[in-house]
Amino acid sequence: MSPESLIAFNLVLVAAIASPGAALLCFIRTTVSAGRAAGIATGAGLGLAASMWTLAALLGLESVFRVFPWTYTTLKTAGALYLLWIAVQTWRHARRPVAERAAPRGRAFISGLLVNAGNPKSMLFAAAVILVVFPQGLAAQDIALIVANHLVLEIAFYTVCALLLSSGPARRGYLSAKPILDRIAATLLGALGLRLLLER
Repeated sequence: MSPESLIAFNLVLVAAIASPGAALLCFIRTTVSAGRAAGIATGAGLGLAASMWTLAALLGLESVFRVFPWTYTTLKTAGALYLLWIAVQTWRHARRPVAERAAPRGRAFISGLLVNAGNPKSMLFAAAVILVVFPQGLAAQDIALIVANHLVLEIAFYTVCALLLSSGPARRGYLSAKPILDRIAATLLGALGLRLLLER
C-alpha cells in the first residue's frame, strides 16, 4: 500500500464526512444543544461506526451481502426506517428553539454510533472507494492502518468542528438559520430513507 493511496482515501473521506447527511445533522444538533464535550462524544461514535464499516468492506462483507441478500435487505430497511424517523422528528421540531440540555457523553457516543451503524450505504461507499484506491490482497497490518487512519480522521474532524460550533458567533449563526436548515436536512434525510426503502 502506497502513501499516495492513503492520501487519496483521506481526501475522499473528508469530502464524505463533510457532506450533508444524518451523521452531520446528528453531530451539529448535539453540539449546539448539549455542548462541546457531547459533540465530541457524538463524533467519536460516528467515527467508530464508520471505521467499522470500512473494516467490514476490507474484510469482504460486500461478498456476504451478495451471497445472503437478506442480510443487506434487513440492514437497509432498518437504516431507512431510522433515517425516516429522524427526518420526521427534525421537520416537526424545526421551529422549536434549541434548548441547552445536558447530554451524558456515553449517551451521545451511542447516539452517534447508531446513526452510522444503521446505514449500510456507508459500507458500500467504503467498499467502492477501497476498490478504486487500494490494491487487492492487503496485508493485515495495512488493513489495521487504514481502519485506524479512518477512525482518527473522523474523530479529528468532529473535534475541530465541535470546537468551532461551540463558539458564540457560530452557535448564534446556526440558531438563526435553524428552521431553514432543519427543513432542508429533513427533506434530504427523508428522500434518502425513501430511496433506501424503494430501491432494489
